[in-house]
Amino acid sequence: MEKISKNEFAEKFRERTKKFVVDNIHLYQSLPKTEEAKIVGRQLLRSSSSVGSNYRAACRSRSQAEFHSKISIVVEEADESVFWMEVMIEANIIASEKIERLMGEGNEILKVAASARKTVSENKK
Repeated sequence: MEKISKNEFAEKFRERTKKFVVDNIHLYQSLPKTEEAKIVGRQLLRSSSSVGSNYRAACRSRSQAEFHSKISIVVEEADESVFWMEVMIEANIIASEKIERLMGEGNEILKVAASARKTVSENKK
């Protein structure tokens, strides 16, 4: 397996988090035009867009403390995004098979960001 550099990983993950935002916008556009779908959908749009923008900010951070702060926001917002997707399924706003790939991606982003946060926390000690 080919090892990629830290910068290559960061760039690929930056693109991945941006795609997560765009995919969530497309999901929102496909939701039923009910009031509850709009409300929950907007919550998902806010949290998922925060994932992409805060990871981008983390990549530009000037210190480990700033990186830790921004990556912590990514963790929280990725978790919240998955929460809103679960709500959509449980409230019968959308069928689980239409959202499971996106939900899986949200969970993967969450794992990677949580791992990065843990590494930075351990390096501070």
